[in-house]
Amino acid sequence: MKSTRISRTISRGVLAGGTLCIAFSLTASAQVQTTTKTTPEGAPTQTIKVERGTVVYVSGNSCVIKAEDGTLRHFDNVPESVTVTVDGKQLNIHQIQPGMVLERQTIVTTTPKVITTVKTVTGTVWYVNPPGSVILTMENGKNQQFKIPKGQKFTVDGQQTDAFGLQKGMKVDAQQVIEQPATVVAEEVKRTGVMPPPPPAPAPDVAILIFVPEPAPVETAAAAPAPEPAPTQLPKTASELPLIGLLGLLFCGLSLSAMAVRSALARIA
Repeated sequence: MKSTRISRTISRGVLAGGTLCIAFSLTASAQVQTTTKTTPEGAPTQTIKVERGTVVYVSGNSCVIKAEDGTLRHFDNVPESVTVTVDGKQLNIHQIQPGMVLERQTIVTTTPKVITTVKTVTGTVWYVNPPGSVILTMENGKNQQFKIPKGQKFTVDGQQTDAFGLQKGMKVDAQQVIEQPATVVAEEVKRTGVMPPPPPAPAPDVAILIFVPEPAPVETAAAAPAPEPAPTQLPKTASELPLIGLLGLLFCGLSLSAMAVRSALARIA
């Protein structure tokens, strides 16, 4: 998981040292040796801020994320070095997809510490004007003048003395100690993500069977007889007397007509 760490130190004040480490104001620092040490002053405190959102749009090095409260946040010019851990893989801005759920954890660790700075000067007394100043011959052979703060102590052959105990030719050591309480703030950012759910699988093509119940059989008392075949000739349902009477009337008419014709021809003759 790739994370981003940012550290910063906030100074809170300056404290002088004890009897053997009282501030020694130096007008020149060419021959001054400086050492710095940082020590914890208390237990660190930690705060964690979690932000989540869903990717709704990605184009080039820009993306739009919808936060949990519904607001849209536009991130432009996202560097490729910023990655998100998804399923154990590091994905950059060109590999994230719409629908992914991203989470960012910002872990801020605050640690109180004390920064101790020690400045040491070593030289041979060339001239002393107690209690205000002293001129020392440095290791490079040059003389430098230093102001002596009130209460400053010097180390001569392992013994402590003040400005009035200095004499020309003495080799002395003097220290300036600054204890500076500070707060060291370290910020770590962790980014993780979850891939969007896969689309639902299409429904398979399955034939739909429709059940049609069979009709119930009709129960009858007895089987009906088979119908008789149609007759090929008409049945004789009447007698020939009417036909004979009709023919008799026809012949009588013809006979009367012939008699009338003969009577008419006789009159004419």
